[in-house]
Amino acid sequence: MPKIELKHVTKRFGKFLAVDDLNMIIDDRAFVTLLGPSGCGKTTTLRMIAGLETPTEGIITINDKIVFSSEDGIDIPPDKRDVGFLFQNYALWPHMTVYKNIAFGLENLKWSKDDINKRVVELLDMLKIAEFSHRYPSELSGGQQQRVAIARTLATGPKALFMDEPLSNLDAKLRMEMRTELKRLHRETDSTFVYVTHDQLEAMTLSSRVCLMKNGYMQQYAPPLDVYRRPINTFTADFVGSPNINLIHGSVESVSPLVFSLPGDIKLGFDPIEKMNLEVGQKIILGIRPEHVAIAEDASMVEATILSSLPSGMETIVQLKMGDSYLHSVIFGDLDFDVEKKVGLAFTSGKFNLFDEESTNNLGQGRLKKA
Repeated sequence: MPKIELKHVTKRFGKFLAVDDLNMIIDDRAFVTLLGPSGCGKTTTLRMIAGLETPTEGIITINDKIVFSSEDGIDIPPDKRDVGFLFQNYALWPHMTVYKNIAFGLENLKWSKDDINKRVVELLDMLKIAEFSHRYPSELSGGQQQRVAIARTLATGPKALFMDEPLSNLDAKLRMEMRTELKRLHRETDSTFVYVTHDQLEAMTLSSRVCLMKNGYMQQYAPPLDVYRRPINTFTADFVGSPNINLIHGSVESVSPLVFSLPGDIKLGFDPIEKMNLEVGQKIILGIRPEHVAIAEDASMVEATILSSLPSGMETIVQLKMGDSYLHSVIFGDLDFDVEKKVGLAFTSGKFNLFDEESTNNLGQGRLKKA
């Protein structure tokens, strides 16, 4: 199984810089997701690793073998890199049955008929599509076509499987089912998976590590829960999580004790759990996840007004106005709340992230308390 390493990889399309000085290591058997908004460079990165796109600069190694080097003029073609690529549109042969689609690559490799049949049957069972082996792609649902495409990609036993937004054409229910299947396949195939998506929920639920990108730059590369709990900057904090994190602008009122002044004459104390170098008057952004905003009937830490209540059964998303700031709260359970009602807010659970307003970088974590 391969370890994939990118060293100072850059890709330009004319004057447009698609990927800028990317350095990352994808460990053996990892499930790494390249995450970010459209145009951030994630698909270009995947295609460069696979050999479908030529980097402008840098070095790419797979299993300690250099597959691309701009300095040494090395550029090994995709079919020699021992990787499988799963496209967004599945790219199945319409005139071939499911069995033939999966067997096609093995026939080109001159496998014996018995070995081909054994491998195809194994994959049909693994992907739970044995009953569709004699059907044509047009006779299958989107989810079934997706399984056939995965089976065909896995047929030759690639050391790494690359997937470019493979679930984007499926409806919400099928996407959930296929996430479960992909996680199972990753465990059963013991392969390295590299996955591109703009859907942060897919990245959070599937990955062993997330590479979050913006405008060609890597913002953060870490396990998904680390990205969620301690985002490196406000972009990362805002991109990961649904509903979005509450980012409240304010300033440092005093440093000993540490008190923040928030819009609307709100004062909140902050108990750092690590050393911070803050100055009075410094502009800050307080990051509070919605699930850490608790609602009480009486005025607790601070008062707020309910602007909307969106119950879904399992949870209720509440929009509130606290002073001059707007924030969201997630309340678990089948509850509903009256609009325009005055309630108390408490921020007693969880660790809260503090960001510098000018740089947007994470300054550290702490707990909120009454000023």
